[in-house]
Amino acid sequence: MRNTVAKLFLVALALGLMACEQKAPVAEDPVARGKYLVTVAGCHDCHSPKNFGSNGEPIPDMARALSGHSQDLPYPEWTPADMQRNAAALGDPMFTSWAGPWGVSFAANLTPDVETGIGEWTEENFILAMRTGKHQGQPNGRDILPPMPWPNVKEMTDTDLKAVWAYLRSLPPIKNQVPLPVPPSAPPQQ
Repeated sequence: MRNTVAKLFLVALALGLMACEQKAPVAEDPVARGKYLVTVAGCHDCHSPKNFGSNGEPIPDMARALSGHSQDLPYPEWTPADMQRNAAALGDPMFTSWAGPWGVSFAANLTPDVETGIGEWTEENFILAMRTGKHQGQPNGRDILPPMPWPNVKEMTDTDLKAVWAYLRSLPPIKNQVPLPVPPSAPPQQ
């Protein structure tokens, strides 16, 4: 009996130790993590064209996900008087172009299209852009304009920004030439 109790104790001890053993964390898929971060950060709110639901609510068009302000949309027209009607900024119905004291900004094409998206960017360019608020992360690059919340995005870890980059690179390239920003008081480019 004593032998049986000792054996049971040893088996229970071994099972307990095995249960407490630390397992190596499973590496998370960076593309899946990036997709999650892009979703919860609201990137589709501005960077994806919209379809409109039955109540007029804007729904991101996932067939054109993250392709930016559509090159086929008419150029948005706002006047200085529009900005004086208790508005800090005005957005178009797609929420892909915005006017404010900074001028007019357009949501960028974040797909890996080489000609019109971020296909020629490097991961380093992307991370620098998110950290510095400069287009392509170039020190003399143009500012990334509102409403892009890059000051918040820059707080992401390098691992998270690399995951967002991996996700953006996994998207199908969409050819869509987004207009350049328009400085305040500049005439619209047609």
